[in-house]
Amino acid sequence: MSVTKLPNPLYYFPKPNRWQRGVGAELPEAYRKFWREWKLQRPTAIHYIPEEGKYKWDENRQTVLPVQNIPLPLKYPKQFDYGLWGGEGIVQGFRKKGKYCRRVAKFWVPKLRNSVVYSEVLDKHMKTTVTTRTIDLIHENYGFDHYLLKTPACDLRSLLAVKLKREILIALADKTLYPNDPEKREEVYNTYKDYLSAYTREEIEWYGLSWKDAVKKFIALKAPTLEPEPFKIRYRSELIAELKAAKVAEAVDAEVERPSDSWISKINPFSKTPKTE
Repeated sequence: MSVTKLPNPLYYFPKPNRWQRGVGAELPEAYRKFWREWKLQRPTAIHYIPEEGKYKWDENRQTVLPVQNIPLPLKYPKQFDYGLWGGEGIVQGFRKKGKYCRRVAKFWVPKLRNSVVYSEVLDKHMKTTVTTRTIDLIHENYGFDHYLLKTPACDLRSLLAVKLKREILIALADKTLYPNDPEKREEVYNTYKDYLSAYTREEIEWYGLSWKDAVKKFIALKAPTLEPEPFKIRYRSELIAELKAAKVAEAVDAEVERPSDSWISKINPFSKTPKTE
């Protein structure tokens, strides 16, 4: 009689991720919401045609098969974050030239072109790399701003696109657009103000930030505004305060020596204003 050995349960403990330790565990919910929309939400199918329903009839096998809409694994180079690719990526696959030939690796790269886009909210012309699909989406949405504000972050994908969307949302929320033209400001604001209903001001503040930028922003908010005081200065000031409270004659006129007035600063050759006796 054979005995089945159970696997070690320790192997099945999930590994801690970036949200469970360090600064990531303290990031606000506003940034977590954006991250889910950007990295976890399933994007629109671009490189394949999704099938509807749960099952389909296979003519070759003469049987019913489940529908499996599996996205293609895409490659995103560094240049992707500096352009507007419309959610497209590089498809890696193989091509076979003949029946008796070995297959060779093949990369399908979207057609890229340099173009200029105009943001009505920011009142800026921006030169960047786009694809044909990006131009078509801008025309379908009747403008670059409508395209960014209507499209979720998972479909924009690139870091440049989500940062531009963040700038547009901040300009609309704070009404900083067209500072020298109040009439134009109200006209443009009334055109795009409906998009603000999907976000709070805190969510807009954390929207469009990369993980590195979000961590830097959080550390800057939590960092103390004053520089840390050396222990010797603190202990000296406490001692002088106790001596003055005890009415010691020698401590009546005593003061705490600050670091800038210490003897070290007088001999520092790298100080901006060297002190001379």
